[in-house]
Amino acid sequence: MESREHALKMARAVAAITSRLAIPCIFKASFDKANRTSRESYRGPGLVHGLQILRAVKEETGMPVLTDIHEPQQAAEAARVCDVLQIPAFLCRQTDLLEAAAHTGVAVNVKKGQFLSPWDMKHAVEKIRGAGNGRVFLTERGSSFGYNNLVVDMRSLQVMREFAPVVFDLTHSMQLPGGAGSTSGGMREFGEMLARAATAAGIDGLFLEVHDNPTAALSDASTQWPLDRLAPLLEQVMAIRAVS
Repeated sequence: MESREHALKMARAVAAITSRLAIPCIFKASFDKANRTSRESYRGPGLVHGLQILRAVKEETGMPVLTDIHEPQQAAEAARVCDVLQIPAFLCRQTDLLEAAAHTGVAVNVKKGQFLSPWDMKHAVEKIRGAGNGRVFLTERGSSFGYNNLVVDMRSLQVMREFAPVVFDLTHSMQLPGGAGSTSGGMREFGEMLARAATAAGIDGLFLEVHDNPTAALSDASTQWPLDRLAPLLEQVMAIRAVS
């Protein structure tokens, strides 16, 4: 989340595209990117201001909204605005965080840790359901593959669908963590291929970060999907989805 103005601009643009293509869309933005590579990296506007921006997006566009939480005490406040709470990949085993999100009653999206096998995510699902919330889904974002690299095992999509609905995170599957020194790098040129492959393998949703000027983005600049290429990408994956 860079600013109120930019968030609203992007939300309006994405809402127009997904409405035209009849694709349900959830708007996601982080009030705090707590696991940036460098302490010098931009993190976001913070909880209070960030939730104000998400509320404005929701009221203006009608889209449901999602944000990450990093600490259990953030769950209840974020849930007053957000329709979905997201558990970051590095925190997907944190029982207190998972249960705090579950207790809010809103849907919970858990991103699979880069360090976990897909079948290990069954335990995250059980923690949330055991806390009384059956509204849980999982997101694949690639697995660590040596240093500064991730690889997506398409089999994980099928494995995790046995536990809960599965979303494919295109943005972070293209990422090279820490690959640019003090920031993460990425390989955007593989975006369309990965999106097509994951859709054909069977997914329930697609996660991607979209920006009107990716090279100037304050986070994940090398893997932000260009706004002017969003509609063609979605048209491709919806055609594949219809076939598969």
